[in-house]
Amino acid sequence: MDLILWRHAEAHDAEPGQDDMERALTPKGQKQARRMADWLTSQLPDSCRILVSPALRTLQTVEPLKRKFKIVHDLAPGADPEDVLMAANWPNGREPVLVVGHQPTLGQVAALLLSGQPQDWQIKKANAWWLVQREALDPYSLYLKGVMAPDLIVK
Repeated sequence: MDLILWRHAEAHDAEPGQDDMERALTPKGQKQARRMADWLTSQLPDSCRILVSPALRTLQTVEPLKRKFKIVHDLAPGADPEDVLMAANWPNGREPVLVVGHQPTLGQVAALLLSGQPQDWQIKKANAWWLVQREALDPYSLYLKGVMAPDLIVK
């Protein structure tokens, strides 16, 4: 199973009294989202399921991908890494899953899968980490296929 973790692009800081869920992308974040969406479009199979946090910044991040996606409330800021894995049906899913979410949760998911330990790994804004587990029952078949940053994408 392929699991792609895509952290939302750069967002504005919360204004006084503003709900964190309503933070929008900055112009830089919009550019990051477009660049990463272009790269993901060229890499993701058509069968990929896309799961997105309900936060505005994640919705704006996935929008340039121009694919159907499902909003999953268990991916909201502060989500538990286990909830992310359950939503993705890891490692038993048949199709690749792209999760668009937040820190520290996505870094915790990557750390848990790759090291077996709950740790706070950093996934930078707008970056995507692509993990693959060839056999659902064989944790030794897990590997990190790639990490991509929007500033590495050549147009």
